[in-house]
Amino acid sequence: MDKELLKIENLTIGFPTKSGIHTVVDHVNLEVGKGEIVGIVGESGSGKSMTSLAVMGLLSEEAQVSEGSIQLNGQELLGMSREERRKIQGKNMSMVFQEPMTSLNPVMKIGTQVGESLKLHTDLDKEAIRGRVIEALASVGLRNPELLVDQYPHEISGGMRQRVMIAMAIINHPDLIIADEPTTALDVTVQAQILNLLKKIHRDMGSSILFISHDLSVVRHISDRIAVMYLGSVAEVA
Repeated sequence: MDKELLKIENLTIGFPTKSGIHTVVDHVNLEVGKGEIVGIVGESGSGKSMTSLAVMGLLSEEAQVSEGSIQLNGQELLGMSREERRKIQGKNMSMVFQEPMTSLNPVMKIGTQVGESLKLHTDLDKEAIRGRVIEALASVGLRNPELLVDQYPHEISGGMRQRVMIAMAIINHPDLIIADEPTTALDVTVQAQILNLLKKIHRDMGSSILFISHDLSVVRHISDRIAVMYLGSVAEVA
């Protein structure tokens, strides 16, 4: 494996219940090398999405990380302030969520949403941002991107919305893209297109990808290595 980009060590996450702490992620160890695609596969409730949310710093208030370490490029992410996290989110790492309809803001134009991270992390002016957004939308295979920037999410199909989410994730050329069940809500043909698109982005941009799914055949199609999660732990990596 190339030099590691992401290193998760002994990550343990629990939620308080009446009878004590209920552990949902139990001493998870996982590494993602630079330019590598690692798949995490496991059934619902195995802790895979919780692990990815911890990496992104998006765990809910109730979640308690009792031990462990998450490092990106050697920098410790756990214990970072919200401000410090914000500097990394969208720039050094980004996430493609499972359900594009709930992840996209229904009352904001697509161009505004895709360009948000450029606004945060660069000093580009409005025109330059619009240009980069159109480029990103074109790069994920969306037709007429110059018209699309002024449309709203409800005006396009589910597969197109997922491509918009991917354009948002790649616009700053992050080192790490986390894709959490990105093809679950899509039909088989669109699913294959999205997987091929992620592979193309990996090839063209060299980003590492952490790909999460409950479907082994999907993960096998895209990953260099696969970690199997079961009941909150990594059962094997192969």
